[in-house]
Amino acid sequence: MATQPELDLTDREILRLIQRDATLSLAAIAAEVGLTPTPCWKRIRRLEKAGIIAGRVALLDPAKVGLPLSVFVALEIGDHSAAWIDTFAQAVSTMPEVLECWRMGGDVDYLLRVVVEDMPAYDAFYRRLTAAVPGLRNVTSRFAMERVKGTTALPI
Repeated sequence: MATQPELDLTDREILRLIQRDATLSLAAIAAEVGLTPTPCWKRIRRLEKAGIIAGRVALLDPAKVGLPLSVFVALEIGDHSAAWIDTFAQAVSTMPEVLECWRMGGDVDYLLRVVVEDMPAYDAFYRRLTAAVPGLRNVTSRFAMERVKGTTALPI
């Protein structure tokens, strides 16, 4: 397994800045961290090559693009075989409503974060999920009423 590069204070500040706003220019980032653009660019490239910077995206407001309903779906399964896990992973990877899928420890086996336009859309998703994934013992849906905090920035 490859070791991760050490992150010094400048690397961490660069990461904090681009987590907050990935559209910052190289010159702005360099000025903020006290570097000239070339060494700053080299640091960013090193962080990208190491996989620390995994990508740069635009964050959308789900409600403003017609997806105001967030649902957390807890799944308990009866089959923990490798074949079932592969089938499940393939099925959820094809469902665009699933933004995140986590394998959990404890009484829930998987937790999904799903966004849809309304309850009929969630019902259609639920039916597709249960048809595509045999062996679900329990599916519990929790509907978000309000997002109190939401960030993608890691506390580095």
